[in-house]
Order: sequence, then structure tokens, then C-alpha cells
Amino acid sequence: MMTSAWSGRCLLLPGLISRALRAENLILASDPDREGEAIAWHITEMLQQQDALNDNVTVARVVFHEITESSIKNALQAPREIDINLVNAYLARRALDYLIGFSISPLLWRKLPGCQSAGRVQSAALALICDRETEIDQFHEQEYWTIGVEFQYASSDSLKNSVTSQLTHVDSKKLNQLSICCQAEALAIERQISSSKYQVIGRKTSNVQRNPPMPYITSTLQQDAANKLNFTAAYTMKVAQKLYEGIKLSDEEATGLITYMRTDGLHVSNEAAEDVHSLVKERYGEEFASKNIRKYFRKVKNAQEAHEAIRPTNIRRLPSTLEGILDDDSLKLYTLIWTRTMACQMEPATTNMIQVDIGNSEGNTIFRSVGSRVGFPGYQAVYEDKEARVNGNDNKEENVHEAAFEVLHKLKVKDLLSLVKVHPRQHYTKPPPRFSEASLVKKLEELGIGRPSTYASIMKVLQDRNYVTMKNRVLHPEFRGRMVSAFLCHHFSEVADYSFTADMENELDNVSAGLTEWKGLLRDYWSRFSKYCDLASDTNIRQVEKMLEETFGHVLFASLPNNCRVCPSCSEGTLKFKVSRFGAGYFIGCDQHPKCKYIAGTLFSEDDDAVDPDRPEKSFPPKLLGYSPESNEKIYLKNGPYGYYVQLGDDRKGYSPKRASISEVKDVESITLEDAIELLQYPITLGNHAKDGYPVLLTHSKFGFSIRHRRTVAPVPKSLNPKKITLEAALKLLSSKKAKQFGRPKGKPKPVEALWE
Repeated sequence: MMTSAWSGRCLLLPGLISRALRAENLILASDPDREGEAIAWHITEMLQQQDALNDNVTVARVVFHEITESSIKNALQAPREIDINLVNAYLARRALDYLIGFSISPLLWRKLPGCQSAGRVQSAALALICDRETEIDQFHEQEYWTIGVEFQYASSDSLKNSVTSQLTHVDSKKLNQLSICCQAEALAIERQISSSKYQVIGRKTSNVQRNPPMPYITSTLQQDAANKLNFTAAYTMKVAQKLYEGIKLSDEEATGLITYMRTDGLHVSNEAAEDVHSLVKERYGEEFASKNIRKYFRKVKNAQEAHEAIRPTNIRRLPSTLEGILDDDSLKLYTLIWTRTMACQMEPATTNMIQVDIGNSEGNTIFRSVGSRVGFPGYQAVYEDKEARVNGNDNKEENVHEAAFEVLHKLKVKDLLSLVKVHPRQHYTKPPPRFSEASLVKKLEELGIGRPSTYASIMKVLQDRNYVTMKNRVLHPEFRGRMVSAFLCHHFSEVADYSFTADMENELDNVSAGLTEWKGLLRDYWSRFSKYCDLASDTNIRQVEKMLEETFGHVLFASLPNNCRVCPSCSEGTLKFKVSRFGAGYFIGCDQHPKCKYIAGTLFSEDDDAVDPDRPEKSFPPKLLGYSPESNEKIYLKNGPYGYYVQLGDDRKGYSPKRASISEVKDVESITLEDAIELLQYPITLGNHAKDGYPVLLTHSKFGFSIRHRRTVAPVPKSLNPKKITLEAALKLLSSKKAKQFGRPKGKPKPVEALWE
């Protein structure tokens, strides 16, 4: 049997059991990487637990890297045992991800309220974005000038075309980008060069070859789709998934149009490569096809190369034949893949270059002109093909100036030129650009961080957590995300280091090869990581505030008049970065709080509203509804971070007053004392459960009424009157499909060390 996904294992199990009981051979052909090996191992283990594998069943594990007839036949003829080293590497990777994520995230909840989670790969990607933002903050632009000139051919054979050049040497010194730093210097140079005579002092021609691009893998497909089609990484994978799953062509069955789209392998099957090579000869001519079939084996860092590169399943299925069958975006992506696959089996493109140096009679002032033209189009011919129209001319050589080449080609050494015009131009250095999704994926791939299947999900998680915002196709870190990154860098320096994830992948590769024992690897990582967790746990919230203030002071206090941090309200305190006492927001306020309640500005809250340290009192003053007839305590109507509620008794130290949420009330002014007394009576005990003796409760929250028994909660339908629900009716609701488990069972959890004992 074949399977490529383990997410549906529970659904597959009954069918597997029934077939395994009748079968003589069980063939496991999941992916040849760590996760695929684990799938095969899990299937075997579950079938054994169900006694579905008798002694007569032969279990064979087969692997192949391409879905072609010859590859599958060869794999079936060479079965092997399940590689337990690959399984152990998978288990180690999964355990480490859980240990890191489930250890750091709770610390974030406590130390940085409103910041939801952090993970091994996600944190590295966030660090890249935030570090780039820090570079931009610290960048100081510098002025510089360039000198461009126009020359006219001065011989009797005068040409109408002028020659454009750039100044490269002045007073025999080569200029760099910042050599001319102000307008005064530029004007002085302009006067100097205007009084000289010029001639051609050097001429150089060359041929430059540009090799065809490699076939697509997941990361390069996402990058090209972003740059050429404006697709996000997630949308690219969604469209590619549709192409992979296939469509119905005429009366045929659904046909997959491309190979598997989550891959880091560059190889193409021999049959497919030969077919592409043959089509290139037929369509463009013998001279455009590569001399031999091109094979690509360059590995991405930490790649597993379980699948072929992304290519059409049938290269002769031209994009034009799918018009009207595929939607526009699917056709564009298919065309991109078809064009790239064709190009990778074609000859390099050749460009003829010419460089002419022009100098004064002394030879201490030199200008340079460059021209180029296409010598042989090679693989670029496919990008000019009508089949590749969606790509435009993105793959053509940039700035090919045929006219300039022709003019420069006719110039000879010692030909005289007359100066026509000087063009001093002012420029400013620019900060490094922020990452786009495409450039971030490229950087992650270079560092060996993440897998083909994770790039799109990384982008989505960062944006869902409000750590990063996409603006004009560029990733901007939110202050929330910068805080998380700074916290991790400060308290988990090893995990935040870019090399941590890549080095861990190398260690997992050693486990896969049987060189490292996986439980020892877990023990080693946890012994180091747990120390970081302990130190971070001992850090109080004021220390975190101080660290963030020191890191981002230039951002936090930039809006203050003259950067003055003296409190304008009390004139005694100093404005500080603080965490709201409601644990959901951050603000700039006086350090004399609560004596001085001045707020200079708020950053964000859990719902991205402005946060006030005294929010309930200021946004909705407590309203006294009356007194309890039983205890004579005051009953208030209040508003908190999670909505309106009624409260029995006053707030005082060491005492937690009883509260009840208010649900589905449009007009809070309509809440009466009787309504509050009724809400405060919940939860009500309906009786004890016959099985364990624990009480069955009728509870009320802002979401409405519900039945609760230990860890099971069932909502009360609106059709039922809560006041008339009996114990029997409550038990029926608890056994219905709408009942859900919450929380975790009580009991002391097993120590982490139990993983490797």
C-alpha cells in the first residue's frame, strides 16, 4: 500500500486492518525522509497492536524519489526494513520542538502578556525580521554624488549618437561610492573636467555566459511567484496544491499537472529530462538544447531531497492547452513551472559586452562606458515564447542597450571625443531593505532553517500572532514582535541564534545516520535549555520592562518633546515603559504610579485598543446597583478587560469578591439589582453524578449557560429554560456530541527527563 500523509491515520486504520488480515504482503511506500519513515513505522506499530499482522504477512518498506514507472519498479525489487535511525531522528526533532515551544510560550504569557507563543523555527524567522529593523533604525544616510557625462564623436566620420560615460578616476585616484561627498566637490570636479580634451584610451570586448536556472524547489517557486506574480507564500502553495491534486481533462480521470510541490530536491527523473530535452529540440532547434541531459544535484543546506524538483508531469502539456480549463492564477503558476523546466535543459545565453575607457591627455581623469547585446539567446528563448507570456521579460538581460553597443563598437583607441555635457547627480545611501516573503524564504533556506512544508506556515503564524504585518508586500515587525525577539535574544541567546536551528538539523542528520544516539541528543539539549528557562522564570516583570526600555528607548520615547522624560503632570517622576496591571497592554507612564497616574502614550493591548492602567474605573465607573438581601454587601456593575460583570462586595487586599459575567446584554444601563442577584447565585449544584459522586453544576458565563461535570462542559441550548433543567436533563447534555473536555487531568505531570530514560 502507499501513503504520503499521516494526518489521516485514524481514518485509514479500519481499512488497513481489514486488508492486512487478508493480505500476504504489506508494502509501505511513504516518503523517504524522516517524517515518511515515521509514518511507515507508526502504521506497522498500530497494526501490530490490533493483531492485524499475522505471521504470514510480509512487511516491506520501499522508497523512491520520483513517481515514475521505472523508479517504482526498482524500489519494489529492493525492499528493506524500516530504518529505525530515521524514526529516532523524527522523534527527537518532534520532542525538541515540543520542549522548546511548550517551555518558552508560558514564560511569554507571564513576562510579556499579550505575546502568545514562540517556537524554534518561528523565533529564528522573527529574529531575522527584527534584526533587519534594528539595522534600519541605526542607519544614518550619507550624501554622495556621481558624475555622468556625454561625449560626441569628434572625427570627420561623425556619428549622430552621443556616448554616455561615468567618471571612475580623478587625479589618478579610483572613486568609490562615497568619494564625492558634497555638492561643492562635485562642482569643483565639473569645472576641472570641462577644460580638458578627451580620447579613447582603452577598449575591451568579452562574452558573458549566463547559465540556465535550476528547476524549481519549494523555496524558489515561492520566491519567483512572489516576484513575478505577486503571490504570497501561502497562496502559492494553495494554487500549487490544486495543480498537484489534478483536474479533469475532457472525459479522463483527474490528472495531476505538476509533481509534488513540497520538496528541496533538484533532481529530475531521467525520463522527464529526456522528454524536456526532446521538446526543446523540436520547438527551438538543436542549437538551443543542451549538449547532454543536465542533472542538478546541488544540495540546499540540511536538505533531505525526498522528492523530485517541481516540474510538469507531462512537459508536452503546453500552457496554452489549459486555457479555459484552469483559472487565471493556476494557469500563471503552471506556466511559470513549465517555462522553468524547459529552460533548465537549454544552452546558456551569451551576451557580448564592450567596455570603453575615455581619458584626458594626462591620463589622470578617466570615464567608462559599457554596452551589451545578446549574442545567443540560449535558454532565454523560452521566456520569449508565446507560451511564457505571463512571465513578461523578467528573465531577459537587464539594460541591454543595442544602440550604445553599436556606437561603442565603432570606437577605436586614440579616437578623439568632445565633451558635450556634464551631469552631476546627488544621491543618498539607503538602509538595507526590509524582508519580503520571497527574500525571507531565501534567507531561511540559506541558513538551513525550516523545511519546504514550513515556509508558508511560518509566515502565517508570524502574521496571525500580530508579530509581523505585511505592507506593500514587505514584512514590517510590530512592536509586539520586536519585544518577543528581544526577550528571546536576552534570555535564550542560544535558541535565538540563527545557527541553533541549522546545527540542530545537522545533529538530527547524525541521528539519521546512526552516528548519534537520539535520547542522548535530547538529554544534551534539555540540560542546556532548561538552564535558560530557570533563569528566565526568576526574572520579574520589572526587570523585563527595564531590558525592553534599554533596547527600544529610541523608539519608545521618540515622540516625547525634546526627548524629555520628566513627568509633565507631577514634575517629580520619570516616564518609564510599563506593563498594564491588567496584563494585556503596554504604556509609557510615570514611575510614581499610583500616586501619579499620568499616561504619555499607549502601545497596544490584547485587542489592540489603547490600554489604561486604570481602565475599568476610567472607561466605565463602577455603578452601585444596591445591597445583597442576605449579607448586606454592596453589589456593583463593572467593566473589565473581558467585558461587563456584576460583583458582590468591595475590592480589598486578601479578599476575592464573587463576580458573574453578563452575556448578550445590549443596554447595560438596563441591568437591575434583581438581575445581578440572580446571576450571582451561579453555579448551582443540580446533584451528584452516579458514577463518581462529583457534583453536576449549572454555570453561567459571558457565553451563556452550560452544564459542567469535572472536566466536561456542555452548552445549554437556547430552546431550554435554564431554571427548569433537571439532573437527568443535564446528564443527557453531558453525553451529547456538543459536550467538550477542557483543561488537563489533575495529577503530577511526568518529568521531562522521562523522555530519555
